[in-house]
Amino acid sequence: MTAGTAPYEPTPTAAPTPSPEVLAAFEGAKGFMPTGEGLALYAAATEAAALRLPLLEVGTYCGRSTILLADAARAAGVTALTVDHHRGSEEQQPGWEYHDPSVVDPEVGRMDTLPSFRRALHAAGLEDHVVAIVGRSPQVAAVWGGPLGLVFIDGGHTDEHANGDYEGWAPHLAEGGLLVVHDVFPDPAHGGQAPYRVWRRALASGAFAEVSEYESLRVLRRTGAGT
Repeated sequence: MTAGTAPYEPTPTAAPTPSPEVLAAFEGAKGFMPTGEGLALYAAATEAAALRLPLLEVGTYCGRSTILLADAARAAGVTALTVDHHRGSEEQQPGWEYHDPSVVDPEVGRMDTLPSFRRALHAAGLEDHVVAIVGRSPQVAAVWGGPLGLVFIDGGHTDEHANGDYEGWAPHLAEGGLLVVHDVFPDPAHGGQAPYRVWRRALASGAFAEVSEYESLRVLRRTGAGT
């Protein structure tokens, strides 16, 4: 390096972002994920899709985050998978804070978010890039046999459900794959602690290293065996 010459510093690579149309479809779908966290999820999904393995989401609800996973999967030529029983998590039941009566099936008197999910995917033009699995996460995980490039945990927020999702799906995550956990709140005043405890559990296992965080979204990479 000659005198007076500044050392070379590589130009940071901008995070991948969805098209305006896909972002509008995401923001127009029912759901709770803020746009900033959605963009962080999209960046993680785009990176993980380079492994040429499916991207899996636990907790579909009405498809808001599924739209971003599906778009990342489409670009890489892989498939997005989303698992949900579509009867709503515990905090979405009648009388609770996140209950939406518009997604209650009047014939059976229970929540059914599957029609809203299908409409959202159709509006985004992404139906052909998603496999929707209707069932309870531990049951589906027990019969799943293939490796995954990404596991996004955003299902029930009790310890039972969050740990069940982690224990069921983390073992299927390939080396170098990404584990993404939503609604991680270190301060109990800001939200439930089950996802936070799952995130801490993953780090304590020695099988994962933290990659990034954005608000309540945490991204970890599988670096070794175990859960």
